[in-house]
Amino acid sequence: MTTLADKAILSGADNRPPMLEKDMYNSWKSIMELYMMNRQHGRMVLESVENGPLIWPSVEENRVTRPKKYSELSAIEAIQADCDIKATNIILQGLPPEVYALVSNHKVAKELWERIQLLMQGTSLTKQERECKLYDEFDKFAYKKGETLHDFYLRFSLLLNDMNIYNMKLEQFQVNTKFLNTLPPKWSKFMTHVKLVRDLHTTSIDQLHAYLGQHEFHAKKVRLMHERNSDPLALVATHQMTQSPY
Repeated sequence: MTTLADKAILSGADNRPPMLEKDMYNSWKSIMELYMMNRQHGRMVLESVENGPLIWPSVEENRVTRPKKYSELSAIEAIQADCDIKATNIILQGLPPEVYALVSNHKVAKELWERIQLLMQGTSLTKQERECKLYDEFDKFAYKKGETLHDFYLRFSLLLNDMNIYNMKLEQFQVNTKFLNTLPPKWSKFMTHVKLVRDLHTTSIDQLHAYLGQHEFHAKKVRLMHERNSDPLALVATHQMTQSPY
């Protein structure tokens, strides 16, 4: 079996990044940084991981400001844009399937790097303190105004994944009830229907998300109607339009 030490020796010549071993995260992190440095434009690759991607420049055209196309970037900007993509690919190639599944939704190298560190290392908190913090996050989990159902689902799933890392088991009914009850009022009609036709003890959170996703358009209509009816000016305008001029 090839160890991280073996990979460290080969990091300058090997075309594949070192594979993360969960109990050796710190070693993997150091070796991965060496591996990145040994790639073409390695310093720019590592810069993307540590400080974030290129802030895409803009250009003014016909008095309208728009982002530059890739073909309009300067030589240095184009290299940095390429290195941003390379950095993300290098990190993803060094992850075992179970970790890859938890972080693959992150496309920015810096976010991906920090997410892996959180999963593998946590914070300076003890395991018990971390578990208490995660339970508290679960209890206080709330919908953010303006976010889509998919964004809400992703945030909730990431929290559940963090809890799974610490083997913090929750009943499926508890998870589903939290997910449904945290959604905004526009979903109330559909939540009631779900509770009537679905067994919340056996239905997965992914199935709930898929079902509700089919009704997102109608939920938006409900929200717009609610906002219109709660606006006094809109109510007056609607009333005036429905009155006969005679």
